[in-house]
Amino acid sequence: MPISFPKTLPENPCIAIVAPSGAALDDTNIEAGVQALKNAGFKVVNFYQHADRFERFGATDQARLEQFHAAIDDHEIDIVMGLRGSYGLSRILPSIDLKKIASSGKWLVGYSDFNALQLAMLAKTSTASLCGPMLCNDFTRDELRPFTQDQFLQALCERKTYLEFETDQTADLNLEGTFWGGNLAMICHLLGTEYFPHIEGGILFIEDIAEHPYRVERMLLQLHMAGVLAKQKAIVLGNFSAYRLAPQDNGYDFAAMLKFLRSTIATPIITGLPFGHCDDKASLMQGSTARLRVTDVQVRLTAEY
Repeated sequence: MPISFPKTLPENPCIAIVAPSGAALDDTNIEAGVQALKNAGFKVVNFYQHADRFERFGATDQARLEQFHAAIDDHEIDIVMGLRGSYGLSRILPSIDLKKIASSGKWLVGYSDFNALQLAMLAKTSTASLCGPMLCNDFTRDELRPFTQDQFLQALCERKTYLEFETDQTADLNLEGTFWGGNLAMICHLLGTEYFPHIEGGILFIEDIAEHPYRVERMLLQLHMAGVLAKQKAIVLGNFSAYRLAPQDNGYDFAAMLKFLRSTIATPIITGLPFGHCDDKASLMQGSTARLRVTDVQVRLTAEY
């Protein structure tokens, strides 16, 4: 089934901020983030109210669901952006009207926990979405990161991704395939469910935060044993940070883990993708056709949509 892409945006698109997952941290300057988006030329509708947070979530499950559907139903809204990740989208995913989102043509923008919805959209409706910045941190920080902002605007306005970066070892690859993936925990979380995309000949990109290398290895072995990785042309690793090694690791670190995986998994593994829980974040279209070119340690990744 052909993949559908978000609609062409008007000159001053309207962004809705929704919180299908976690609540903002208490010291987050939400208004500064909203103003940063306005300064970039967007109209903004903020559905998140910090006073309505419930436990660790942006609101109750029902309120978060209604908030999301209200953003989809509002014809003035062009882009639906997640407030932040953390956890919570899985609790409401079965109740989200995926077909309504697909028919709206709206852009879904986010990463981390928000990625569960994006994978579900690809699996259930063959609809693409943008793995990119969210309000918290990416727009609420004191100084915005030019790379992240430029990537976001390039994706929205020029409908393309262009990246050059370095990987950790030499390779010679020239591949084209469906670009898909995101947060590794979310990908594994959806494996075996109706929300997992079954992509063959794809280029799988992954990232995660606060996951020890052995947990990253375990999740990738899960995908390997499920037959997912053998169907991909390449695996591209983004940012993996905020984990802590222990004395009992005895030399087992991310590099050691990666060496083992490369000896076990035949699919090429490329590192260095600037994406994930990091300051400088690329915007990647989930479901686009991407070209990956690796010469020596130089990587070029391009996609148009």
